[in-house]
Amino acid sequence: MRPRRRRTVSRPRIVIVGAGFAGYRTARNLSRMSRGKADITLLNPTDYFLYLPLLPQVAAGLLEPRRTAVSLAGSLRHVRLVLGEADGIDLDARTVHYTDPEGGEGALAYDRLVLAVGSVNKLLPIPGVAEHAHGFRGLPEALYLRDHMTRQIELASSEDDPEACEARCTFVVVGAGYTGTEVAAHGKMYTDSLVRRHPPRRDIRPRWLLLDVAPRVLPELDERLSATADRVLRRRGVEVRMGTSVKEATHEGVLLTDGEFVRSRTLVWCVGVRPDPLVESTGQPLERGRLVVDPFLQVPGRPEVFACGDAAAVLDLDNPGRHTPMTAQHAWRQGRTAAVNVAASLGVGEARPYRHRDLGFVVDLGGVQAAADPLGVPLSGPVAGAVTRGYHLAAMPGNRVRVAADWLLDAVLPRQSVQLGLVRSWSVPLDTASPELARVPGGPEQRARPPAASAPASARSSPAGEPASGAPGDGTTGSHLAPGPVKRDDIPAEGDS
Repeated sequence: MRPRRRRTVSRPRIVIVGAGFAGYRTARNLSRMSRGKADITLLNPTDYFLYLPLLPQVAAGLLEPRRTAVSLAGSLRHVRLVLGEADGIDLDARTVHYTDPEGGEGALAYDRLVLAVGSVNKLLPIPGVAEHAHGFRGLPEALYLRDHMTRQIELASSEDDPEACEARCTFVVVGAGYTGTEVAAHGKMYTDSLVRRHPPRRDIRPRWLLLDVAPRVLPELDERLSATADRVLRRRGVEVRMGTSVKEATHEGVLLTDGEFVRSRTLVWCVGVRPDPLVESTGQPLERGRLVVDPFLQVPGRPEVFACGDAAAVLDLDNPGRHTPMTAQHAWRQGRTAAVNVAASLGVGEARPYRHRDLGFVVDLGGVQAAADPLGVPLSGPVAGAVTRGYHLAAMPGNRVRVAADWLLDAVLPRQSVQLGLVRSWSVPLDTASPELARVPGGPEQRARPPAASAPASARSSPAGEPASGAPGDGTTGSHLAPGPVKRDDIPAEGDS
């Protein structure tokens, strides 16, 4: 008697593109829900999830870079990691095409696809910005800025020309959203500490300018939090210029819209983000560059395709007619909803629409200073600082002990002020579709993003510091507080990388 052959049942193939806040959360929740009954593949250019809200502390030398990078292989069980950049999606053939870090090409077939490719730096058609400014979207840019600030102060300490010394000690940040505000706050503290060790030959102190066409710092927040941040920045010595932006950038400095020319060797571009250009290649309907989805995060007409995070235009069900802003909080929670709905499409559980409820914000201003409003209660000073750091420790999916150890060491030891020289200026161009990767000589060509001039009129005319959609913040480091008690599986934190 011949033995019966066991029938093998193929497992559904789920491909997640992007491991930012939305993609990481989707992969983590799906791996727990599937319990090995689905093949989950995560396609990402790097092997880590980047906790963006702490990136300004990396640039200021407070945290070591790897503290903000959580290993994907170490934290996502039952998920296959494929290193590469998606460069094309064939929706009819259900295939994602990608290029690996060494230039090789590959393809991934899927039964369910989750697009969580995140966002890139938003450019405005301002002369010289693309050539002379640097963004703040990834570890390479933070490492470059840290080295650059250190180098400028060290060079200024031996500079004989007073104008050149002043230019090296002047730092311009454009965009007073979360990212720009935190970069200016931490950067001023860091350069002040550098000057104490390497005083210039002339009595010149570091000068920081924070520019935005908005009427106030952090315009998307409550006026009390905005006033707190403004007060801390000005007290620290940051020149806050509201209603002002950059008219032209050159190697010698920047020309402001009010007519003043500021000599500077540093221009940090934090005016917001735009969706990754990959979503345009899908050929599906877009809303201000974001993929249109229904409340269940599914692409209309493509029930097997889901999108979340900065790449998706998700309707805000509590504010009819508006879409959720491009922030990490929404990306993180949309990732959870996407996981639930992908599982439901495979017959596990029930689908549910995406809804979000805010319980406050936290903004780290360096040292013991912060602005926060948990449960609507405005806080400032050391109390807000403690709430902010406690929130970040709870929100991080890993490396908590290492982060806390760095904070403790910073409280008792001086920061190390050395240049590592690992990331050069040409390695981190502002106009790139891959801010999470530093360019290397002889490396594979990175995906080119459409030029700034081709951006829609709404994007070109948007105020510096705000996304084209007019949504709050800049899509990088601002932090909401989670609704309800903070749990490990329900922790928020902003735009995808």
